[in-house]
Amino acid sequence: MIEKDARDRTVLVVEDNEDARYVMRLQLERIGYLVIEAQDGKEAVEVATNGRPDIILMDLSLPIMDGFAATEKIRASDGLAGVPVIAVTAHQETDFREGARAAGFDAYVTKPIDIKCLSELMDGLLLT
Repeated sequence: MIEKDARDRTVLVVEDNEDARYVMRLQLERIGYLVIEAQDGKEAVEVATNGRPDIILMDLSLPIMDGFAATEKIRASDGLAGVPVIAVTAHQETDFREGARAAGFDAYVTKPIDIKCLSELMDGLLLT
């Protein structure tokens, strides 16, 4: 099997704050990822289903459908169950971390994001 690097990977960034989404997109594109976006949980499920990303960065506090519910729906979709999903949130509380684990997230990072650490985490998840 040929390993892909970031230039061959698509990441879905799910963030309701337009400025935060823009900054994440720029940082991820700078290191070579192709970025697709969603601004709420419902749209995230639709974009993931149609776009088939290699990895998903999901905010937890989203309008219409929160990140927990969106991740559960993505996990239940054919062909998306194995896609790594990282919770990207300002919430540092233990109950949010436990809820993320129960919803099927693969990892949990808090804002503000250290792009180097996030990139290393993403690389690790994509290799497994």
